[in-house]
Amino acid sequence: MISLTPRAAEELGKLLEQRATSSDSGLRLAVRRGGCAGWQYEMQVAEPAPEDVIIDSEGARVIVASDSVERLRGCEIDYVDDLSDSGFRVNNPRAARSCGCGTSFEEDGDEPGGTADGEACDS
Repeated sequence: MISLTPRAAEELGKLLEQRATSSDSGLRLAVRRGGCAGWQYEMQVAEPAPEDVIIDSEGARVIVASDSVERLRGCEIDYVDDLSDSGFRVNNPRAARSCGCGTSFEEDGDEPGGTADGEACDS
């Protein structure tokens, strides 16, 4: 379903140690309409809803919103830390294109819109 790189699992474990409100908490990942390419990722430390999918990997927990499972199938979560930005990134093999900021994407068959691939957006 969704995988984490070793670096993402390590960083997520640290984040959950700091911010988790319970042992059920995890990085909740969802996809919503919006962003500059049509769909945008939402991430927050939260507890799962009853219908969410829970993925435990190397001591880290990812919670996938039930209404986002199909759009996130096959994704990999990575953690990047470079000069311009740091944080969790979703590598989505189903994305036909992504915006420059990496937080939104378009799938084949979506209505055209947003900015061109690689172009910066305002998020």
